[in-house]
Amino acid sequence: MNVLWIINIVLATILLAMGLNELYLRIMAKRSAKTITEAEFKEGMRKAQIIDVREKDSFDAGHILGARNMPYTTIKTTLNSIRKDQPVYLYDQKKSLSIRTANQLRKNGFSDVYILKGGYEGWTGKTKKKNM
Repeated sequence: MNVLWIINIVLATILLAMGLNELYLRIMAKRSAKTITEAEFKEGMRKAQIIDVREKDSFDAGHILGARNMPYTTIKTTLNSIRKDQPVYLYDQKKSLSIRTANQLRKNGFSDVYILKGGYEGWTGKTKKKNM
């Protein structure tokens, strides 16, 4: 009985941590960027900087046409190449890296930041793949 009790406590702790992480991401997203639909993304993408924050191999496997690759892992060193006077459209596979990137941008004075709802996974528009 004690083993089952310990397993239940561990599982409950894991579920609680996952829930708190999701809540933290939602709060951070609300503070740092506006989440927009695919239609809104398509409508404004010609006037915006479209940034794919996934790693290079994922970007090369397929990305939104017109996007440039700036992996989240390198965002601190590549911030200077993003203009503050134009909207920034972010996306990743789903949304969590975009939220973290948006938070970094907010901390560095960016205010016009948008995240694609559903990420690349939900994108139905034009894409490009790099020939390997």
